[in-house]
Amino acid sequence: MRYITIVLATAALAAVGSVPVAQASSLGRPCTTAPQSQWLPLDALKAKAEAQGYKVQKAKIEKACGEIYALDQNNTRTELFVDPTSGEIVAKD
Repeated sequence: MRYITIVLATAALAAVGSVPVAQASSLGRPCTTAPQSQWLPLDALKAKAEAQGYKVQKAKIEKACGEIYALDQNNTRTELFVDPTSGEIVAKD
């Protein structure tokens, strides 16, 4: 019985450890390797997020990744990580 408890606890910890958390540093790479001269302006990135139904509250570009803080369609706070060359959402938290 104790063996089963240990196995289940280990499996639960492994499952939690493998859940991806969408933070710029946890992406393990920048959102793009393109030079900054090819990036869209920040206003264009915000407009692309708004066109998808997000209400943008704040935005910035950091470590070659656009970070947009917004409310989704359910008014839930979310953080979007976007490729600054295309505005494509690569991850969200």
